[in-house]
Amino acid sequence: MSARPAINPVQVSPSIRHNWLLDEVQDLFALPFNDLIFKAQTNHRDNFDPNEIQVSSLLSIKTGSCSEDCGYCPQSARYDAGITPEALMPVEEVLKAARHAKDQGASRFCMGAAWRKPKDRDVERVIEMVQGVKALGMETCVTLGMLTDQQTIRLKEGGLDYYNHNLDTSEDYYSEVITTRTYQDRLDTLARVRDAGINVCCGGIIGMGESGIDRSKLLLELANLPKHPESVPVNMLVQVEGTPLMGTPTLDPIIFIRTIAVARIMMPKSRVRLSAGRNKMSDEMQALCFLAGANSIFYGDKLLTTDNPMTNHDMVLFDRLGLHSGGSSYA
Repeated sequence: MSARPAINPVQVSPSIRHNWLLDEVQDLFALPFNDLIFKAQTNHRDNFDPNEIQVSSLLSIKTGSCSEDCGYCPQSARYDAGITPEALMPVEEVLKAARHAKDQGASRFCMGAAWRKPKDRDVERVIEMVQGVKALGMETCVTLGMLTDQQTIRLKEGGLDYYNHNLDTSEDYYSEVITTRTYQDRLDTLARVRDAGINVCCGGIIGMGESGIDRSKLLLELANLPKHPESVPVNMLVQVEGTPLMGTPTLDPIIFIRTIAVARIMMPKSRVRLSAGRNKMSDEMQALCFLAGANSIFYGDKLLTTDNPMTNHDMVLFDRLGLHSGGSSYA
C-alpha cells in the first residue's frame, strides 16, 4: 500500500455524505492503523452504543439449483460443490427456525433463497413467512435475487423490514466474479427496494482477489447511494471446493479490519455487519472489527450453506469483551 498524506481531522466528519471521492477513500485506507481505528471508533461512539451488537440469524429457505454463475457461491447449478438442492421450505418449518433464533437472542430473522429472480407465487409464499416471523416480534429480512416493481410493492405491503441485495465488489471487478447479472441489475433492484420504502441491506465480499482500489470503489458506491444502506454486511470470502474462487490467495486480516473501519467512517449511521467468513476469524480479529465499528453479526451454525461460529461461542466472546446484544441507535 503506497503512503498517502495524512487526513486532517476536520475532513472526517460524522455527518452523512453522499459525495465521497475515490482519493478520499484511498486516503482513509492509507492512514496508520491506530489513527484509522481511532477515527472509526470515535465516529461509532457518536452514533451508537459502543458496546451493543445487533444479532441476526440467517436461514436458507430455498437451497441450490441457482442459474447464476457467482464465482464464490456453492449454490450455483453450474458448480459441483456438494450442495443438495432443496425446494422452498414449508412456512411452519421456517417459523420453527425463527422461534429458535429468537430464543437464542436474535432480533432479526433473515431468509435467503437461491433464485436469480423469484416467481410471483414464490413471493407470496415468502410473504407468509415474513408475516409469521413478524408475529413473533422479530424484524424480517429476505434475499431473493432481482425483483419486479410489483413484487417489491407486495413485499412492502406484506410487512418486510429489510431486503438484502449485495453489490459484492466494485463495478470494475464485478465481471471477474459474475457474468450472468450486471452491476446495473443490482443497482436497479436496490433502487426498487429503496423507493418502495423497504430498508436496504447491502454490502460486499472482501478477499475475492480484488485490488485495494476495488475495495475503495465498493465502499464509494455504497456510501454515494441516494441513501446509505441501513445494514452493510461485510463478508470475507469463504472458499468452497468446487467453486471458481477456491484457491484465491488468503486476504490479510488487517486489510479486512481496515475495510470495516472505512465503512464505519463513510456510513456513520449504518449497521456494519460481520457476515460470512467469521468461522475463519480469530476472537482477536473479531474484537478488532468491533473496535473498528462493526456492530452487527449473523450467528448460528450456518450462513445459508457455509459454516459459522456456534451461537454459544459468540455469547462467550460477547461476555469476554463486555458486549451485549441489542438493536437501537441512540444517535
